[in-house]
Amino acid sequence: MASEKKGKIGVLIEEHFDATEFRRFNEYFPEKGYEVEYISHLWGNKELRFGSNPENDEIEFHVTVTTEVNDIDPTDYKGIICIGAYAMDRLRYQVNVKKGQKNQAPAVAFLRKAMATDNVKLGTICHSLWLFCADPDLIKDRKVTCAHNIICDVENAGADVVYENDVTADLVIDGNLITGKHPGMVDQFMEEFVKEIEKTSSRNPELAQQV
Repeated sequence: MASEKKGKIGVLIEEHFDATEFRRFNEYFPEKGYEVEYISHLWGNKELRFGSNPENDEIEFHVTVTTEVNDIDPTDYKGIICIGAYAMDRLRYQVNVKKGQKNQAPAVAFLRKAMATDNVKLGTICHSLWLFCADPDLIKDRKVTCAHNIICDVENAGADVVYENDVTADLVIDGNLITGKHPGMVDQFMEEFVKEIEKTSSRNPELAQQV
C-alpha cells in the first residue's frame, strides 16, 4: 500500500460486475496511492451488497456499497470508472419513462455531470460503455473501444469505434475518456488511466495536492 494519498477513484458498480477488474482495481490503485470508492444507486438503502459475475456457478467477489451516486460530486474524484460485465446495464434502469425524455437514471445523470467536469478522467472497459449509450450525447463522435458484443450499441449511440484489423482496439484515449476492450486489458487500462490523471495533476499543482 502506498503511503502517499493522491485522491479517490470512484468506481460505478452494480450486480454482475466483472471479477477480474474488481480484483485488479483493489490491488493496483491503492499501490499507486489512490483510494478506490465504489458507487451505486442504493434505492433508499444505507447500503447494498453486490456480487460479481458467476463463474462455474460460483460468485467469487462481493462488495458492500455505501456511497449513493445521487449524493456525490464528480470533483470528489480524480477519475470515475464504469466497471465491466453487466453492471452498467442495470445502472441505466429507470422506474418511469416518458417518450422523448433523456434517460434519468441517477448513474446516467451523474455521468452527464462528470463528462462536463474539467480534470476528471472517465474510464470504461468491455461492456461498461452501455451506461454511456443510455444518453448518446455522452459519446457522440468520441473515439472508443469496447467488447465486440456491444459494437452495435456503441456505434448506434454515435461513437466512433476504433478498429485494428479485424478486431476492436485494445485501448483508446480520447480527451478525458479512456476506454479498454475487455478485462484482459485491465492492467494496461489502469496504467494509462493513472498516467492520464497524473498528467492533469502535473499541469494543475493545486489539484495534485487535493486528497
